[in-house]
Amino acid sequence: MKYRQLPGNDFKVSEVGFGVWTVATKWWGVTDEELGKKLLRSAYEDYGINFFDTADVYGNGRGETIIAEALKDKRHNLFFATKGGYDIYTNRGERTGHSELPQDWRPESMRRSLEESLKRLQTDYIDLYQLHNARMSTIQSDLVLETLERFKEEGKIRFYGVALGPDIGWKDEGLAAIEKYDVVHVINNILEQDPARDFFPYADQHQTSLIVRVPHASGLLDGTYDPDKHFDKSDHRNHRPIEWMKAGLDVVRELKPLYQEKDRTIGQLAILFSLARPSVKSVFPNITNEENLKEFSESSDKQPLTQEEMDRIESLWVNGYAERLAQPFANSKNKPAKLVEE
Repeated sequence: MKYRQLPGNDFKVSEVGFGVWTVATKWWGVTDEELGKKLLRSAYEDYGINFFDTADVYGNGRGETIIAEALKDKRHNLFFATKGGYDIYTNRGERTGHSELPQDWRPESMRRSLEESLKRLQTDYIDLYQLHNARMSTIQSDLVLETLERFKEEGKIRFYGVALGPDIGWKDEGLAAIEKYDVVHVINNILEQDPARDFFPYADQHQTSLIVRVPHASGLLDGTYDPDKHFDKSDHRNHRPIEWMKAGLDVVRELKPLYQEKDRTIGQLAILFSLARPSVKSVFPNITNEENLKEFSESSDKQPLTQEEMDRIESLWVNGYAERLAQPFANSKNKPAKLVEE
């Protein structure tokens, strides 16, 4: 495992991180809690992953308690990131399916969310505290920034950032967040390059760190998507329009020379694509079993993508498959749906 350093911090984070939502919810099929804890421990002990990203809303707090149960004794060797902003306290039990809860950005509510996260994580500080799916008004709020700075001064958080939600605020919000926050958490993958393509040079300019989720486009870029398989309504992949998934499969066929002729899998290629950007410090693939934990973590030790390979992907995107992926939605208000709380 290779590691990268966030500006202003002497702690280096693993290039491949662990998005805890896969073992704290039912959205990706991991319902065995003991398996979830085993994967978390193995990620650190066997593969060198030290960056764990979660949120208070995952499993109504389970996304944080499971980390403490699995890794509490390793705390000072790990980098914990969590998120707050959704009111999971006064609205407990009101959420259905993947619907979005109300948000509450008042200082007293932010403090309550932070304190409860600290308790669930069984720690006295959080390495990275993120505003979860914040809108522009929140990102630009002086009061929100002052509150986060106060948390930092108190030693309760080390960095603060924004986890962007594509269905509720994306490009403009991302550019604004890069100007004001330490870390910005985005979706980026070979099949969903916009608007992150605009973030990379801006992040370099402002020395802002980016972290990336959904590198495998809900299974299209890790070989797990089966067009003949039915996903349960609780499964995240069920929320991807089938027309977009089919278009994505056509694109994947064009990528074969970039992994079949190299010592890498398509899943590793997808992770290396985001890691080719210096501003990206870590990538969070969806880890659901020992096999993909091993495969994805070993991406870090593979040969990085060459400039020629990046240029080839760029050419494919600009000269054809960006338009092909958009075509299923050209006559519709629909777009490739993503869960707002990824």
